[in-house]
Order: sequence, then structure tokens, then C-alpha cells
Amino acid sequence: MCRSIKTLRPPVLPEEATEEDIRAAALQFVRKVSGFRAPAAHNREVFDRAVDEVTEATRKLLDGLEVRGGGDAGSRATPVSAPDAA
Repeated sequence: MCRSIKTLRPPVLPEEATEEDIRAAALQFVRKVSGFRAPAAHNREVFDRAVDEVTEATRKLLDGLEVRGGGDAGSRATPVSAPDAA
């Protein structure tokens, strides 16, 4: 795993991940997978598109995660309710 990519979900990150945090993680991921720190001009478009797509996928992932037992884990965490006793 790339050491530069940090965990972006609560409770590891005390606040909600910013768009900047998410994009930075996506950029590090694409750099690691592609093997390029910065792409050549002929690869710039596909590199940038990959960063955009990984950013979007990460946002969707974080928005959909349910964090249990994390206390005050932030606005993304979905509280777990007890089943209705009806």
C-alpha cells in the first residue's frame, strides 16, 4: 500500500474528508498504479481522467460506508438503531 495515502473515514480521520484529501489520495493511487509521478504529455489526458474517476469512486465509497461503534464519528457515519419491537 502506498504510505502517502491516509485513511479518510471516521473515526481515523476526526473530521469529514475534504475534496482536497480525497483528490490527493486518488492522485497517489494513480501514481502508484501507473508507476509515474507525473505522466508524459501523451498520457496526461488518461492520467487526469483516472484521477477524476478514482476521486469520484472514493467519494461514493466514503458516502456509503456505515461506521459502527466509532462514537462521534462524523456526519458520514450512519447510526445503527435497534430493531423495532413492534
